[in-house]
Amino acid sequence: MKKLTLFVVLFVAIISTSAQNTYTFIAHRNVVNNGYNFWISEPNTYENRKNSAPLLIFLHGASLCGNDLNKVRKYGCLDAISMGRDIDAIILAPQNPGGSWNANKVLNLLNWTLKNYDIDTNRIYLIGMSLGGFGTIEFLASYGEKIAASMELCGGTIRKDLCKLNSIPLWIIHGTADRAVPVDRAQDIVNSMKKCGTTDLLRFDKWQGVNHSQLAKLFYLDETYTWLFSHSKNTSPKEVNKSIEIKIKDLERAYKNINRNSNNIVLKTYSKNTNDMIRTDNWEDSVVSDPKNEEEKKPTTTSTHNNKPIYHTVKKGETLYSISKKYHTTVANICKLNKIKETTTLQIDRKLRVK
Repeated sequence: MKKLTLFVVLFVAIISTSAQNTYTFIAHRNVVNNGYNFWISEPNTYENRKNSAPLLIFLHGASLCGNDLNKVRKYGCLDAISMGRDIDAIILAPQNPGGSWNANKVLNLLNWTLKNYDIDTNRIYLIGMSLGGFGTIEFLASYGEKIAASMELCGGTIRKDLCKLNSIPLWIIHGTADRAVPVDRAQDIVNSMKKCGTTDLLRFDKWQGVNHSQLAKLFYLDETYTWLFSHSKNTSPKEVNKSIEIKIKDLERAYKNINRNSNNIVLKTYSKNTNDMIRTDNWEDSVVSDPKNEEEKKPTTTSTHNNKPIYHTVKKGETLYSISKKYHTTVANICKLNKIKETTTLQIDRKLRVK
């Protein structure tokens, strides 16, 4: 554990001195056979670093599925960077067009990244939420030997052969008020792991009263990445870091002390006809907007005048969290304005006051 603690201290020191970083988000479409379309995030430290870079794989939830890669930037690791968090690693963020995550397709993207970037293969990490949590467990059960540490949020699995998970530092977090994926699904994972033997590398937190969407706030806490990056496959004996704590109350500061102006985001893509990288604001009829320089389009509302109430009509698949992000407000504020609870089930076409 001393080695882990020292590593954490060094990592925190790096984070604290890396203000005003530039991150390059590179979009890739139809690049990897039997894979997914995906983003690669490069920190400006990548080109000049003396050692190989760590790699973080982010698997999103069902609300970001589709063929518009911009969706993958709405929450999660890429949005955390856009919001001002510093993540000093290469990030691989694929988009699932729909259905379950396929571990073999994720592996193909991983292999492509290893071929095209100088990656420290002892420091490959995996994090996923909701549908991405299911995908995380699926990948760990299939190719867990490639992962140094993983965090799985409000997911589950239908697989029974989870013995490989016992050899990976794994942190599972699930809310007891989760109506989308019941907390019992997380308990099933733990029970299956226990049947295989010792679970010394597992951390399992059931957060009382926390619902499904609230766990998305974990992507905006520095401790999430500090915990992941504190592990390495070449550490012997293998240990799980238990010195870094994340509690329910920490979710309250997820968006504090960050702003969209602290990181510069540069968007690029592969040209369709060449392998050269080009800077672009448009990509295959999809507008790629830089949140630092261009205000995101606001949803249609019943009023857009200053100092007047603004309302939003609920659409299929939307949550209080996703709506709050669109209007740059908070779930708590929407609940207060509409006299509802965070666990309230949203009906399609319901009008919610958002401001």
